[in-house]
Amino acid sequence: QVQLVESGGGLVQPGGSLRLSCAASRSSFSTYTMGWHRQAPGKERELVAFITSGGRTNYGDSVKGRFTISRDNTENTVYLQMNSLKPEDTAVYYCTIGYYSDIYQPNYWGQGTQVTVSS
Repeated sequence: QVQLVESGGGLVQPGGSLRLSCAASRSSFSTYTMGWHRQAPGKERELVAFITSGGRTNYGDSVKGRFTISRDNTENTVYLQMNSLKPEDTAVYYCTIGYYSDIYQPNYWGQGTQVTVSS
């Protein structure tokens, strides 16, 4: 069983920034792909970004140029730096861990952290 514990969510004004963190209780953390997904009210869950064990990153079209995913394998932690936030970024953000082979396939999900962008 894998535990993923997210932190860093909250309320921020449009144009502001937040950094999400996710600590994973998984051995061989560095060999897995880590990602962030989000789900807004009334919408389907969508991929925000992922980072492979080799450091390759991929972003959803709606966040390209504004969000940055990174990882610290010494701390078993993945981060999501979110800049220039918009009201449409409001969602529950989930940390995921899984495998990448042509596509990213999460195996485990965190409980989620709420991000609200509002003035």
